[in-house]
Amino acid sequence: MANGVERELVVLFSEEELREMSGVKRGEEYIEVTCGCTSHRYGDAVGRLRVFINGELEITCECTPGCDEDTMTPAAFEKHSGRETARKWKNNVWVIVNGEKVPLSKTVLLKYYNQASKNGNGSHRSNNGRVCHRDEFVRCSKCNKERRFRLRTKEECQIHHDALADANWKCADMPFDKITCDDDEERASRRVYRGCTRSPTCKGCTSCVCFGCEICRFSDCSCQTCTDFTRNAKV
Repeated sequence: MANGVERELVVLFSEEELREMSGVKRGEEYIEVTCGCTSHRYGDAVGRLRVFINGELEITCECTPGCDEDTMTPAAFEKHSGRETARKWKNNVWVIVNGEKVPLSKTVLLKYYNQASKNGNGSHRSNNGRVCHRDEFVRCSKCNKERRFRLRTKEECQIHHDALADANWKCADMPFDKITCDDDEERASRRVYRGCTRSPTCKGCTSCVCFGCEICRFSDCSCQTCTDFTRNAKV
């Protein structure tokens, strides 16, 4: 199956299209290239851009050795870089072609992202069933502040699932981000950014709202949502 996906990626982006790009690597379901975003104040923030079969884009930041950011959308990476004229990530995030910085909008790398945006319905699911989940929030039962949960992996989905089911969930129960009830809640202007691959301010679209998949549903969970999904998956 891996070979089949790899052959499809070769068709999606030919050797000719990627030949002059720096840092090209091929995975089973994506291609990866060196990317970056330039701030006049802070200089270049460098990262690794992954383009998946379904058009999904992820950037792993490598701006500094101590950077603790996880994978980000291009829009989030643009903001993280300190770019002064943000919200134009297609033009501000670049890859290196023939030794020159070239905006994503002028490369072939957005071809399938743009197709997914146009198709809308069902575009959140790739050929191998990969699903995109946007960030979600859970309110602390003690301080009443909303806390962000990233849903990029099955483990992260499990943590959010358990927190949502716990009526007494508190800030201190967050396993990775060490926060307390004394920490400020995210500003409303920041909370609108939910990690959707189509729009960073998405209020819920077919690209980021999942109604059940193998990443966010759990066969060993007895809640009605997971039970229904497990039963339907077996049919």
